[in-house]
Amino acid sequence: MADELRIRIRSGVLRPGQRMPTQAKLADEFGVERGAVRQALRILQSEHLLTNVSKGSPATVAPVTGPVRFAVGPEAPPQPTMVALTPRIEAAFAAPHVEIDALCLTSVSLNLALGEPLRLIHAGRLEPAKIDVRVLLPSRNIDLAFPTAVDASAEDAVHDRWLAQRNAQGQVLQHNLQALRATHGVDVQVTFRALPFTPPVKLYLLNGAEALFAYYTLGRHEREIDHEHLQTYDAEGTRSMLFAFERGAGLRDTTFVTQSRLWFNALWETISSELKLTS
Repeated sequence: MADELRIRIRSGVLRPGQRMPTQAKLADEFGVERGAVRQALRILQSEHLLTNVSKGSPATVAPVTGPVRFAVGPEAPPQPTMVALTPRIEAAFAAPHVEIDALCLTSVSLNLALGEPLRLIHAGRLEPAKIDVRVLLPSRNIDLAFPTAVDASAEDAVHDRWLAQRNAQGQVLQHNLQALRATHGVDVQVTFRALPFTPPVKLYLLNGAEALFAYYTLGRHEREIDHEHLQTYDAEGTRSMLFAFERGAGLRDTTFVTQSRLWFNALWETISSELKLTS
């Protein structure tokens, strides 16, 4: 629970100064007792992400004490996806024509990272004229390498949960971006295509100038699916360490960006197929 709330705070879904949901609502959302909620909130308070944690009124997201930065270039250290992706997406949205290509297992991280630039557009602080987003996701018709059930008898339930998440996150992404056409007159195009394999990595290409790359690192996790606790092999995509490469930051970076774009376009134009975000 603390991990999930930490992601929401660092990605901008929960903003500085914003009141958290009540402990009762959090207990219902996560299916835990109030004591577990208070313990999670205290963990985040100890990390200076929350203030006013008590049994009474809801806690508050702590103010940002300094600018969030994410370096690119040969010396840039990798950072978790939800630390690294949001500021790079926000910077990409400063361009008049925003181009984002993404290859991922679902679009959870991308949705979370888009929260802040969308807020800034609605606040009038970012004004892109055109947004083109292309997303490659695994096909619903393949046997996924992951997520997969440790017990083969539960495989259908795990696959159905992933598919529901893939479709729901894609629909949210599409809706949030296309709404800008009506509210701000932005020319928006969001397109999905299906891959015939499970991607072992995630890749984000921003305005043709940056490539952000991460490995999906598998582990054994317990998931609650249809009120049943199942053991799965899965990856925590929001925590994957993201490596940044920027065109013009040296031969290595420029070549990586160029080759990543060629690879993405090749998948898009050859073996991928039409993807419909339905069950």
